[in-house]
Amino acid sequence: MKFGKSKNPMFGEKAIAKVKALDRDMYGNNNRGGAIIEETMTAAGAVNKTIMLTMLMTLVAFFSYTSPMSIFLPVGALGAAAVYMFTSWKPQYSPLTAPIFALLEGLFVGAISAYYAYLYEGIVFQALSATIGVLLTMLMVYKSGLIKVTQKFRMGVSMAVGGIMLLYLVSWVGHFVGFEIPYLHEGGAIGIGITVVIIGVAALNLLLDFDNFDKGEQAEAPKFMEWYYGMGLLFTLVWLYVEFLRLISKLSSD
Repeated sequence: MKFGKSKNPMFGEKAIAKVKALDRDMYGNNNRGGAIIEETMTAAGAVNKTIMLTMLMTLVAFFSYTSPMSIFLPVGALGAAAVYMFTSWKPQYSPLTAPIFALLEGLFVGAISAYYAYLYEGIVFQALSATIGVLLTMLMVYKSGLIKVTQKFRMGVSMAVGGIMLLYLVSWVGHFVGFEIPYLHEGGAIGIGITVVIIGVAALNLLLDFDNFDKGEQAEAPKFMEWYYGMGLLFTLVWLYVEFLRLISKLSSD
């Protein structure tokens, strides 16, 4: 089976083989009677890891929300991005880095939620409800097979995600050097339309995350990949939540 590229953690077949070999070397898989006994990941295990990471993030987000500090937002956002990139390069450390990622995401989510809640009453509950609704809807779509995650589909969504992340990076740099990308952070029909499209891409990326769980189990990926893929799903959920905050704020301002 093929593993295409994605902004969420993904591996090709050769990379999976290397990770398996690394797992045998680093994580104490037993060799009994000349046969290597490996503990491999399961989709259920990845779901459990995602739940654990989400709970950890929620606890920190509650603290960050109720005791907001200006430093929480940049530390959480930049720190989580750094940990995410490192883990994409060294997935064998994901049992350690994934919880750190969740902690940093908690700082970010709590801080940005406090900011929007100060400006728009009830927006956090609305964005959270919308995120959960999209998660459950896309899970049903995936399980029903209504949208199949083919290689072309994966490549298309991955390219869209990559383009959006590049757009946000340029926008972030532009904030410091004095230029803005038109409409990206503005209200009005065009600005709202752009955010709706981004939410659509994030929703489709959930399908890739779900497929990662199943493909990882089918490929008998190492056990630590449960943390790795769980981290990828958490990334998408946070991204989706932030986009809903932006959408609702734009709608409330018009």
